[in-house]
Amino acid sequence: MEKSGLGYIDVVYNVIQNWYVKFAEITPKLIVGILVFSFFLFTSKYLSQGAVKLFHKFFPKSKKESSLVTLISVFRFLIMVMGTFIALEIMGFSGFLWKFIGSLGVAGVIAGVALKDLVSSIFSGMLIGIDKAFKVGDYITIGTHSGTVQEIGFLTTKIITDDGKKAYIPNQVVFNAPFYNITASPQRRIILNFEIPADEDISKAQKGMLDIIKNLENVDKLDTAEVIFTDLKQGVFNIQAKFWMKVGANMVQLKSEAYLKIKQRLDKDGVQLVTPTSINITNGDHLINENQD
Repeated sequence: MEKSGLGYIDVVYNVIQNWYVKFAEITPKLIVGILVFSFFLFTSKYLSQGAVKLFHKFFPKSKKESSLVTLISVFRFLIMVMGTFIALEIMGFSGFLWKFIGSLGVAGVIAGVALKDLVSSIFSGMLIGIDKAFKVGDYITIGTHSGTVQEIGFLTTKIITDDGKKAYIPNQVVFNAPFYNITASPQRRIILNFEIPADEDISKAQKGMLDIIKNLENVDKLDTAEVIFTDLKQGVFNIQAKFWMKVGANMVQLKSEAYLKIKQRLDKDGVQLVTPTSINITNGDHLINENQD
């Protein structure tokens, strides 16, 4: 019995001794791993503070503090995850690490696809802020949307359209598509299009239109105003009236005034504009619309 008891003690002693040896072997790695993790922990803090300063530099008027906090939190989390993986690798847990990464492979692919547009919009918003192609208060045209920029956010650029609606345009769309900053080009040229039958007095129409344009209040560079014939198709002259408007003038109002007064002048001079006639032609189940002059 005494020998059996000593045998158990020897076994326990050997196990403890093996643990001690293994612990002594990995202790330096554990210390280095902890130091590396601590480095990433503090680095994430200071990088986050730097990101906040950059955000306020490029988006000084943004009020989306909640979005900023969320983005910075995600940023810190990613740094912490990277630090954790590196620390585990140093400590010798690479087998566990790669098994864990492998198990997340499918989920990572799904998440990457799902977040692709989100990340693209975030970085596009940052690039818009850096490029400063437009700012809050500018009047811009993006695709079919025109309006005044209200806010340049992380994910979207918000504009107030001419009819008072608030349009949210993804920054990815803004950055990848052509857009026009009307405010950046205050000197603007207006082009009006008209169609007049060839049997009308074209010279009289041209002179009358030019007289009206030169007498409009907000027209600039009067000597450059012109009325030209651009095409003749099916007995119809296509005419363009081109003129510059004064800086600060309302383009929509000036165009409206020009159209109205030119129409009144042409009526007074007995010159008729083309009036399209819509004819519906039924072809089976399809409805074909044609315009006749």
